Amino acid sequence: MLAVLEWLENTRLAILIQESQYGFPFVVAVHILGLTVSVGTLLWVDLRMLGVALRGLRVSAVYRGLAPWFFAGFALMFVSGAALFTAFATSAFANLYFRLKLVALLLAGVNALVFHVVVAAKTSAKWDDAARPPAGVRIAGLTSIVLWAGVIVAGRMMSYTMFSYP
Repeated sequence: MLAVLEWLENTRLAILIQESQYGFPFVVAVHILGLTVSVGTLLWVDLRMLGVALRGLRVSAVYRGLAPWFFAGFALMFVSGAALFTAFATSAFANLYFRLKLVALLLAGVNALVFHVVVAAKTSAKWDDAARPPAGVRIAGLTSIVLWAGVIVAGRMMSYTMFSYP
């Protein structure tokens, strides 16, 4: 595994990010922009699922209206995050917060999948326009918020624990 991580760190992309004056700041800025767009718009869906915002709109309408934005932000975040990982693969892989971030990302994906396959697909016609959706929907929304907050906190902690600052 170490050989693969070291190989990643020696790719042209990794070296560009590591050594160019603007490579790292540019990729980090894109990563934060993607995170802001993705999580920022997804938060509105989660708040609607909790029944605390946009109560006059159907949950499905909020989701459909914002989905292009949070998927585009996620794609930007994913690509830039992969580029950052490539540049610092050995340090990231050894970092506890990186692993926690990946676990939170995986759990956020599982939460979304379970919600869409089990809850929304089978019962949404009963609660889609309710100002306060049922407990299962609210739990999925709250779980999403907590997991994405975990992703963000773990990501910030990575930057404080992976690099030496003067």
